[in-house]
Amino acid sequence: MSPAFLACIALVLEHEGGYQEKHFDRGNWTSGVIGKGELKGTNFGISAAAYPHLDIRGLTREQAVAIYHRDYWLKIRGDGLPFPLAAVTMDAAVNSGPRRGIEWLQKALGVTADGQLGPVSLAAARNAADAKKSAARACRHRIQYLAKLQGFEQWGASWVQRTLDTYRLAIEGPA
Repeated sequence: MSPAFLACIALVLEHEGGYQEKHFDRGNWTSGVIGKGELKGTNFGISAAAYPHLDIRGLTREQAVAIYHRDYWLKIRGDGLPFPLAAVTMDAAVNSGPRRGIEWLQKALGVTADGQLGPVSLAAARNAADAKKSAARACRHRIQYLAKLQGFEQWGASWVQRTLDTYRLAIEGPA
């Protein structure tokens, strides 16, 4: 796993935290619907809704990192992006899904936002005049989306803070 991925996953895991089994969180239910299916919880941000057959309570940090690498980092082609863009796209993908994270990146780059990271989007990312400014634009698209969500009044400050923390990592680079 690349140094870029390791820097991104450290921040993701800091934000996602450990095991929780709140009954009012749809992600904790295997069906993704509150009160339907089995209440298995979320661990390291890996949810029962996304991984209904996984032993969420018994999930180790190493297993979570492997899932994030396989199902998020590789989907966003993180090692093929300049670090600032990889960082903001990775966290957005974890928080809102890979397709949406890629769409915000594409909007920031001024290419068709289809949620598929193909050769046109990759070339635009690699040729971006200022990857840090493009990362800021992707974060702005993310915040605009989050502000429209039903839980923004309650959770918005933490969602925006997470986006700002991710942008800070993007501009500072991996340690």
